[in-house]
Amino acid sequence: MKSILKSATVLVAAMTISVNAFAQETKKPASPPMTATGKIKDANITINYSSPSVKGRTIWGGLEAYDKVWRAGANEATTFETDKDITVQGKKLPAGKYSFFLIPKASGTWTAIFNKEAKQWGAYKYEQSKDALRVDVKTKALPTTQEALVYKINNNGFTMDWDKISVPVEIK
Repeated sequence: MKSILKSATVLVAAMTISVNAFAQETKKPASPPMTATGKIKDANITINYSSPSVKGRTIWGGLEAYDKVWRAGANEATTFETDKDITVQGKKLPAGKYSFFLIPKASGTWTAIFNKEAKQWGAYKYEQSKDALRVDVKTKALPTTQEALVYKINNNGFTMDWDKISVPVEIK
């Protein structure tokens, strides 16, 4: 009887460890990696980013400071890739892969940045001297709160929507 009880205890312990390990492996990350893809005119566009959530926090002017370069997502810097030369907000951007940053501003006119150093963690080592393009974009208020940050590609460019703000970037 003791050996049966001992075997059952070992079995239950092993199952508990296995279930906990599985739960940790399948737990959704706080800011899951996401990809937005689409075609604008004849250019294939890919945006890779990590999607944080609002979670009741003050985002603009709080979690994300005004007038400071922001990675436009979470974790690694957001990347923007185009396989053709494009025009962003009326300015030329050559085909390539870029890190994409935003500078949020209280005024509602933000700065969008395409930086030649595509692989960066956050904006910690961001260097303005490596910018391929900087453009001003006018934000729009969203009718409802966008809980998880999302990029959407459309015929006119793309938007970054999060919290109560939409940042439309025009591409031709």
